[in-house]
Amino acid sequence: MPGVNRSRAAMKGEVPRRAGQQSRNFILSALTSLAVALAAIGAGASSACAQEATGPYGMQFFVTPYLWLAGIDATTKTPLQRVPEVNSSVGPFQLLGHLNGAPFMGSFEVRQGPLGFLGDVLHVPVSTNVTTRNVLFQGGNAALKTNMGTGVVLYRLVNQPTQFADLGVGFRAWSFSADLSLNPGLLAGQSVNRSSGWGDPLIGGRYHYDFGNGFGLTAYGDVGGFGVGAHSDWQVIGTVDYALNSWINLHLGYRSLNFNYQASDSNLGFDVHMKGPILAGTFRF
Repeated sequence: MPGVNRSRAAMKGEVPRRAGQQSRNFILSALTSLAVALAAIGAGASSACAQEATGPYGMQFFVTPYLWLAGIDATTKTPLQRVPEVNSSVGPFQLLGHLNGAPFMGSFEVRQGPLGFLGDVLHVPVSTNVTTRNVLFQGGNAALKTNMGTGVVLYRLVNQPTQFADLGVGFRAWSFSADLSLNPGLLAGQSVNRSSGWGDPLIGGRYHYDFGNGFGLTAYGDVGGFGVGAHSDWQVIGTVDYALNSWINLHLGYRSLNFNYQASDSNLGFDVHMKGPILAGTFRF
């Protein structure tokens, strides 16, 4: 996950067509659960504290835990003739109870001289009950596992006492695995397992300005996809930074992450906009 550093102190999914309403509920529930899981776990930024101090071979290492309280606006294209498109909006605190296991998230930065690598991995397992009319099926369950990884290599174009600017290239990979089970009703019980994934090339940049007395501002942005994976995949992050001491930085800001994906072999697709405040702390090792 790309982030911030200081210059000085351094589904694809498919459901049975005979259960149109149940399928629609699954798509809505799975997408909603994904949004809530991401909001609960967050999204962060890797940042540098105490730039002057370096580790072995002149390298610097930074780790950032974070919280992102994101809401979501989404348009979901489905393979169902009766429901070709679904629009939905979810707040950050609506379905926090849908985590279905231990999530994992890690953000880091490694820097040596003018070169830096920003990385982030995210694993989120969620599940939700599927509500039916209890005629064809007696309810069911939908589970979704989401994995996302971002890596960007940045080159420091500007490195001055009060500011720096980075520019680089990288990638963002998405992976979804969905399990749907419908309990027997008038029809026999059914289950479906589908997975989908894609990778997007990225171009990213970062700028930081140091006001002194420990305070600073950082802006990061990337754009990608270009039809290689998603049609578009982009994000922006802006934070106010405060150096608590030589090895801890605190960050408060706002993040927006967006992608538009269309499966090449079906009419299943997502147009998703996630946005909300972030709170992060960077530790230097």
